[in-house]
Amino acid sequence: MSSDLSRVACVIPAKDEEQRIAATVTAAKDLPGVEIVIVCDDGSSDRTSAYAAGAGAIVVSHTRNRGKAAAVESAVNGLGVIEQRDKRPEAGSLLLLDADLSESAANCAPLISPVIKGEADLTIAVLPAQLTAEGGAPGGFGLVVNTARRGISELTGWTPRAPLSGQRCLTRKAFELASPLAAGWGLEVGMTIDILRAGLKVVEIEIDLSHRATGTDFGAQLHRAAQLRDVTRALTTRGLVQAGLKDLRDSGGVTGVFKRLRGKQA
Repeated sequence: MSSDLSRVACVIPAKDEEQRIAATVTAAKDLPGVEIVIVCDDGSSDRTSAYAAGAGAIVVSHTRNRGKAAAVESAVNGLGVIEQRDKRPEAGSLLLLDADLSESAANCAPLISPVIKGEADLTIAVLPAQLTAEGGAPGGFGLVVNTARRGISELTGWTPRAPLSGQRCLTRKAFELASPLAAGWGLEVGMTIDILRAGLKVVEIEIDLSHRATGTDFGAQLHRAAQLRDVTRALTTRGLVQAGLKDLRDSGGVTGVFKRLRGKQA
């Protein structure tokens, strides 16, 4: 089956996003070249699946939470099944979006254009500064972003502005070269490294997008600790052995991060 870059499939991993998923799907469906939107409901406890389907997405569901990377892989596998079953022309480009973009997903057209024109193999959105639901600045120590940025730079020679951005468009070939994806929250870091190492072109693009920024509560900090764990794993399995993880070491590793979090809650 031949692949056509101008045919775009939008892939959205989602967990407990019933308040935002319908708006995200609706906006994604109207983007240029997007012919199908596939949502993987990654073990949600709410009505994410129903709202996604109601907005026109094809839904693939996990009965339990398996993590972001597994959700993306399940959605792309589902796309392949649909293409084979319905004898659809293969989508040559994949648009990966987070489920909580809501209406702002309509601004993602600049991610698609360079890929379908053959000017880039992977585009990554650089978002403006985000605010929490309360209107404040997001919490966190900057450990995850700095670790990801330094690790990618050391392993590839390219320093990204938005190493963790989940808003990306890439060719089907690039996706295959990055598969299997790095587990969990290491997806973006592993994908970027694998695609750059394959000699393909990666471009970052500033786009006005908004999503739910995590705050400073204990649950949000635990989420960042899990991100740090998965990002570190993605980097180490790709050969990072030098000083790129200085921030993580200085914090006493993931265990040290958890100790700091407990101290903040005391």
